[in-house]
Amino acid sequence: MQNEAISAQEIPESVVVSDTGWSRQDTTWMLSLFGTAVGAGILFLPINAGMGGFWPLVLMVLMIGPMTYLAHRGLSRFLCSSTIADSDITQVVEEHFGIGAGKAITLLYFLAIYPIVLIYGVGITNTVDSFIINQLGVFTEVPRMLQNGAPALTDAGVQIIDKISAIPRWLLSGMLILCMMSVMVAGEKFMLSVTRILVYPLVAILAFMSLYLIPDWKFDALMVVPSATNFLGTVWLTIPVLVFAFNHSPAISQFSVSLKKEHGANASHKADVILRNTTIMLVGFVMLFVFSCVLSLTPVQLLEAKADNLPILSYLANVHESGFISYVAPVIAFIAIISSFFGHYMGATEGLKGIITKQLPNSGKPENSHKLDKFILGFMFITTWAVAIINPSILGMIEALGGPVIAAILYIMPMYAIHKVPALKAYRGRVSNIFVVITGLLSMTAIVFGLLS
Repeated sequence: MQNEAISAQEIPESVVVSDTGWSRQDTTWMLSLFGTAVGAGILFLPINAGMGGFWPLVLMVLMIGPMTYLAHRGLSRFLCSSTIADSDITQVVEEHFGIGAGKAITLLYFLAIYPIVLIYGVGITNTVDSFIINQLGVFTEVPRMLQNGAPALTDAGVQIIDKISAIPRWLLSGMLILCMMSVMVAGEKFMLSVTRILVYPLVAILAFMSLYLIPDWKFDALMVVPSATNFLGTVWLTIPVLVFAFNHSPAISQFSVSLKKEHGANASHKADVILRNTTIMLVGFVMLFVFSCVLSLTPVQLLEAKADNLPILSYLANVHESGFISYVAPVIAFIAIISSFFGHYMGATEGLKGIITKQLPNSGKPENSHKLDKFILGFMFITTWAVAIINPSILGMIEALGGPVIAAILYIMPMYAIHKVPALKAYRGRVSNIFVVITGLLSMTAIVFGLLS
């Protein structure tokens, strides 16, 4: 095929496999990529996107499909351009741009994904904690401020008494994170199987929940039409959250490696098809849910959810009168966090391993893969656990830590590679490349503006 990033001659004949159409493995990868992204999409996107109003949200829907597909397609094509069948993102960057660039991108790749793993450690703890308190009714009366390690005094000098889980936060978060990481330790095949089992009911319940909320829709927001300046400003400042909410780049590296092994020179084309279907699935289910949440809640309620540092589903369970939502919504949030955690953990450990192994030749120490894997496992558990106990603002972490680097790696780097790397020459001169660069730059500038403001 003329437009492929690599040719059949560049891949050993043993790994060149003909494209036999859609397979069960393709479905498994589509669900895994969907699961990687859907956690952020359904948990946090309705809060930030919804506060901007209904009509800016309509434009966001029209933008996010092309943004998601074209950006992830570009990253996958870049990864498939390597002449080495099993090369991950750090090795591909080094192959095309040199050792120095390889080290830099590896570090940025880790910094883009690692904070998201920490976010899910906080998210899973808050979701289960809220479920224990509000749905199961198991609690003890203690000062909230003492739980957070701060003086429990108001302006009047009175302690604030609130309900928290009967399970200490340090113990609850440790058990939950340990359970999620144990699936990853069991291996990629087991993780993909668990993801497939989780995503099917997640999709079904998510669709049902979106439709179930329709009777509670309030159409007052449709009557509010912001000025052109406010409209475009809202969309611009929400783009970083959109990028994060639909981001499944942490799993793209291993996804591309797997396709190169199975399909050889046909890997890039196969990836395009799987990513297209993943994007359609994501936009359809996630944005229907976002619209349903935004129309069934008021802006004040969305602000309250953000202040409580809760996923939107946990907030819905707490404020909605329906017993069905009270119990099903936290379950959806729980499944979404777990499925998304897997993909991000896979990317973060890959990045950290790349950083360490690239330093080993300079230190003169031989690489011990078993010891290295143990160190990475311990590091990921301890740091994720510590942040889950501290309980920082989730949306604040998204905006300050993950957004800029995700946009740079996912939107800018692949387009730069298309312009520079000979193996990607066939993809130059396309309007879609300009669109990806512009939206990537808009995301990065919006984040900087938000931080400065």
